[in-house]
Amino acid sequence: MFTINENKYTKEIVPLIGFLLLAAIMGFIIKKGQVASAGFFIALPFILALLVWIFRDPKVGVLSVLHFSFLVNGLGRFSPAGIPFGLFVDGLLILTIIATIFKVNKKQAGLMQNPLFYILFIWFLYTLFELVNPEARSKEAWFYAVRGVSLYQIQLVPLILILMNTKADMDQFIKIWFIWSLVAAIYGFKMNILGPNVGERKWLDEGGKITHEIHGRLRIFSFYCDAGQFGAAMAHTTLSALLMAIGPYPKKQKQFYWFITAFCFWGYALSGSRGPLFVLAAGGFLYLFLIGNFRIVMLGLAIGGLLFGILKYTSIGSSNYQIQRMRTALDPNDASLIVRIENQKKLAVYLSSRPMGGGIGSGGFWGNRFSPGSFLSQVALDSWYVKIWVETGIIGLVLHIASLILILIIGIINIFKLKDPDIRQRLVALVCGYFGIVFASYGNQILGQMPTGTVINFTMVYMFLCIKWDNEITEKKNLGSNQNQINDKLEVENFKLPFEVGNRLERRVKVKVI
Repeated sequence: MFTINENKYTKEIVPLIGFLLLAAIMGFIIKKGQVASAGFFIALPFILALLVWIFRDPKVGVLSVLHFSFLVNGLGRFSPAGIPFGLFVDGLLILTIIATIFKVNKKQAGLMQNPLFYILFIWFLYTLFELVNPEARSKEAWFYAVRGVSLYQIQLVPLILILMNTKADMDQFIKIWFIWSLVAAIYGFKMNILGPNVGERKWLDEGGKITHEIHGRLRIFSFYCDAGQFGAAMAHTTLSALLMAIGPYPKKQKQFYWFITAFCFWGYALSGSRGPLFVLAAGGFLYLFLIGNFRIVMLGLAIGGLLFGILKYTSIGSSNYQIQRMRTALDPNDASLIVRIENQKKLAVYLSSRPMGGGIGSGGFWGNRFSPGSFLSQVALDSWYVKIWVETGIIGLVLHIASLILILIIGIINIFKLKDPDIRQRLVALVCGYFGIVFASYGNQILGQMPTGTVINFTMVYMFLCIKWDNEITEKKNLGSNQNQINDKLEVENFKLPFEVGNRLERRVKVKVI
């Protein structure tokens, strides 16, 4: 009797007490930490499930980084607690690297032995060497700022080489990229029609409106970090989707690409950002070069020249805010352009005696946070290449640009080697998008920001892996062709055999009759 009661208490009462204690502890923590703590406990089961999933299949970690890179900047505006969502990306990458080390074999790990990895590794080593730059004022600033400059790149690219290295993986990446871009464009339309929500309004009031509310018009930024990044991302997607839409694909697939092109182009227009115009222009001109069709090249140049002439030398469409913003990108007397040029003159004097720059994290946002009052923290770093120049010096700038150009050249050479029309068209779209972003990064800090930086990392990997896939497809076709020839031969032999047997019998019969 006593034993039965003990089991009853053990099975029912004790768990109830434990649950009540846990609820009380959680309630106390939530009361102290308020929204942040409540959000943590709500998210905890999902975080644990994702953790288990990543260790079972590390590829999930890579895909999670890709998905999260589209949301990481916007989530902070919806969280009143100021949660550093950017560090979640660091956590995902580290967990994925650990899971990959335990999961993959030596042969799979060997896939990271790729020229792209070595090119990026040299750049990473230089940024690592910046830690001992005598001009650097803060090691903590280096940690935060180096992530977008080289750290995410050197972590993510090997993971893609090992875990997402097939043509099917590239197709999956393109779908995820295009769908998130569509969602971002639609959210931008909502912001344009209904206005920003409470969190976005707070961000604008805290300083964002200086650059995002011009002449009473809101520059749309969707859930990206700012309108410049949103506009560049939309222009990038527009260009790549357009080039795939004119490719050798089924009707439904083409319709999907045209749909993405239309929505993202309008998203770009709503951003009111001028720099992304050069994503379309540079990528478009590279495409004309790659196709090698003289008539289409001349037609493209004529259309491009006409659009340039309209924007540069006429006032057509000036009443439209979006068109007028595009027009100012071609105005050499634009006030913001003049300010940038003046800033660069000041920086040239300061950096003339600092070949390694002022240290990673010394300028812009991180400079204001970790070394306020310093000269570099007070200079606006609107351009990605100006940022690299300021923080890593002329040595770093030359090394960085050389690596980007080398990757581009290898991508272009690979395109001319490709035989499969499907792979070739996708790579043309990716390479042209890559060039557009690299070119337009002179005007904005595009390359090091999410989601564009993540998309470019995937793009670079597939620019190098495409030859392998093409060779595999060619080998399969050759094997299939050889097998068909063998089958045809066998069919002919089988077809001839009855006639040969018949002819022999007929000759024997004739001999007997004689």
